[in-house]
Amino acid sequence: MTILKISRKTVNRLAWLLFIVYIILLSYFLFFSEEYGRTGQSTDYRYNLHLFQEIKRFIIYRKELGFKSFLVNIVGNVLAFAPFGFVLPIISPNNRKFINVLILSFELTLGVELMQLLLKVGIFDVDDIFMNTIGGVLGYILFLIARKIYYKIRKGRK
Repeated sequence: MTILKISRKTVNRLAWLLFIVYIILLSYFLFFSEEYGRTGQSTDYRYNLHLFQEIKRFIIYRKELGFKSFLVNIVGNVLAFAPFGFVLPIISPNNRKFINVLILSFELTLGVELMQLLLKVGIFDVDDIFMNTIGGVLGYILFLIARKIYYKIRKGRK
């Protein structure tokens, strides 16, 4: 069976499965992962309300903070939300417009950051909101590219 002969229903089911697994993994890493310091609650509310402050800090002090820390905080924040922007238009055809994916990516990441603030796990960071939203949009762009390639291949086979 080629990829072009898979039914839309099967694609939709696989996309939902991927989406559920993605949300579970995202929740784990954002709220429970020991590797990212999510084991104990802080007694203080920690937040950054200055856009680009943490991004600049990670770029300026990348050598002192280490490559892994730089990668996780800059690249990881973008890539972590790309699957959302890619899978959302597949499971929800009503959300195939750029503005919908942009707003929903922003709302999801704002919700995550507010939960981190309220639960005192991690840091509420406007830079994370910015980078996560960019990640959702990047995922959407990848969806559009994949869709275009799919239809081009399908048209060529007829």
